[in-house]
Amino acid sequence: MCATIGTSCVKRLQLGFMAFLLAVLMNGSVRATESADLVLVLAIDASNSVSDERFELQKQGYAAAFRNPQVVKAIMSGDLQSIAVTMIQWTGPFTTVRMVPWLLVNDNESAEELAVAIDKSTRELYGGSGTSISGAIDEGVHLISESFYKATRRTIDISGDGVNTSGRSVVSARDEAVAKGIGINGLPILSIDPHLDDYFYKFVIGGPGAFMIPAANYESFAEAIVKKLILEIAANPPPPAPWGAVLARGP
Repeated sequence: MCATIGTSCVKRLQLGFMAFLLAVLMNGSVRATESADLVLVLAIDASNSVSDERFELQKQGYAAAFRNPQVVKAIMSGDLQSIAVTMIQWTGPFTTVRMVPWLLVNDNESAEELAVAIDKSTRELYGGSGTSISGAIDEGVHLISESFYKATRRTIDISGDGVNTSGRSVVSARDEAVAKGIGINGLPILSIDPHLDDYFYKFVIGGPGAFMIPAANYESFAEAIVKKLILEIAANPPPPAPWGAVLARGP
């Protein structure tokens, strides 16, 4: 401690603060903002209708997709040749678990790193409080807002096999996300509800260029996700119809 505040004391305090800040930076506690072409939250269903086998099929589908050369090619087609990705599992409102932290994918090696991280992740949620697509959207918005990755395109990718049955209105969650400049795309799995794609189309997806690609069942999920990621990453989705219309039979 300095007995008196003099020039030498102030300099020592300044040097001490600079040393502390440098240590924090070297330990990764503070990270500079990084830019990417796309910031992407992958949100996979872990609600009651999803067995362990079905959960694994979702996981394996995403892991295989990031090992697909066409997906990596789509990533490399962007201006910055990089995307930032995180993955969560979700069930009821306020019930989500982060499976994979934010990772920057900008080449084959980093794509493989993401695929391995997805492979190693485990299921931690088992339904119990309904199916809350709105909760998944809200958590995706939170993760994007807290991320140090910045991009002109910010997207939440929702995969699931049921409609919103708990939590707040999925339409409200969607519209609030879109108002913040975050798009929502969907991958409805039609194993239980053959008309779920219609529901996702009317109530879940949102934002300019929003789209969905349905999977007929869990076994075809992997093929569907490859197509979806290529379109999504390359910013070349199929032309959408108006996404905001809510019919009388709302969610």
